[in-house]
Amino acid sequence: MSGMVWFVLYLAAVAVGGWVFRFAGQTATGNKPFFRDMPLAVAFGYVLGVTLAILAVFYYFQPVMTEQGTPDAGVTFFRWAVQGLIIFAIAAWVFRLLGRNIGTAGSKKLFRQMPLTASFGILVILIYAFVSIFAGVIAPYGQEEIFQQVNALPGGNAATGGNPDHILGTDQIGRDLLSRLIYGAQNTVGIAFATTLIAFFLGGSLGFLAATLQGVLDQVLSRAVDVLMAIPSLIFALLLMTIASAWAGSEKWLLTVYMVLIIAVIDSTRVFRLARAVGMNIVVMDYIEAAKLRGEGLGYLIFKEILPNATAPLLAEFGLRFCFVFLTIASLSFLGVGIQPPLADWGTMVRDLSQFINFAAFSPLTAALPLMAAGAIALLTVAVNFVVDWMLYRSSGLKE
Repeated sequence: MSGMVWFVLYLAAVAVGGWVFRFAGQTATGNKPFFRDMPLAVAFGYVLGVTLAILAVFYYFQPVMTEQGTPDAGVTFFRWAVQGLIIFAIAAWVFRLLGRNIGTAGSKKLFRQMPLTASFGILVILIYAFVSIFAGVIAPYGQEEIFQQVNALPGGNAATGGNPDHILGTDQIGRDLLSRLIYGAQNTVGIAFATTLIAFFLGGSLGFLAATLQGVLDQVLSRAVDVLMAIPSLIFALLLMTIASAWAGSEKWLLTVYMVLIIAVIDSTRVFRLARAVGMNIVVMDYIEAAKLRGEGLGYLIFKEILPNATAPLLAEFGLRFCFVFLTIASLSFLGVGIQPPLADWGTMVRDLSQFINFAAFSPLTAALPLMAAGAIALLTVAVNFVVDWMLYRSSGLKE
């Protein structure tokens, strides 16, 4: 039978198992509310989760080597993913435990209220920040440094085409991949952070200005933002970067500057909408009217009255915007119009190393090279979203 038939049969079996699970629970507990009020979809989810966990454990303990004596790339990658998840979960738990016992009273209280997902996110963000700031010290070589051996395989074993001086090997022109992976954090994350700051300064300032003054200025800015938001952001950025590449000419650094400005302007439209909406709710408050009666100026109203009361939603939006900017920069670099060489960035590394995936059947570590850069992008995105979710929960005033 085809894979689709097996998949349909599996879902049908899980649905039957969910019904049996709910019926057995109702019978065993005397029809208590937990099982009595349980929808069939919830019971289906419980059984699906259990079966997937059993299949994952079964797959994890499959042999790493196939009958032909070659590595099984699927099992190898799955084991690496599970082991990495366990290591990060333990590290997040230890980090939260240390935070609950070390620091000020305020920080200890914060860590006591912090879920494990938020602890994981903060830990990952701190690691990325440390690597980005001290990339020049951590990296064994420079990001532009070229060596004689090209396409050296990872592992450092000279007998299999590796080099002990390059643990992750070298790329097609002889640059150390470990160093470029480390410098990629500095370039990709650093440029994304700077771009997000510019977008927030531009969009937040104009949004609060439109909310405070309203009238013609508000209408002009809002309609201009509506026009920009009607165009898909990635396609619009790609179009503008193609034009900017012609302006930059041979000045590759100038193209990076254009990219920062283009993405900042495009993403500032989303910030403008949020800042204007939040500002509209604040400017009608009594303390704003009192400040106007005292004769306070526009700058005081925006930075002393509106901004402090809009911090929580803006901080949450900053995390989300950073993720979108980060992914946009990686996407543009993957397409060849983002961060330009010789600067290292993860999007370009995924594109340049993608051909190594073909060697998964012979050397899983070689095939993992493009996945390392892609995994670094995904890990930071997940970590930031975990922290943003926690910040939204705290700012909403919800309590368990």
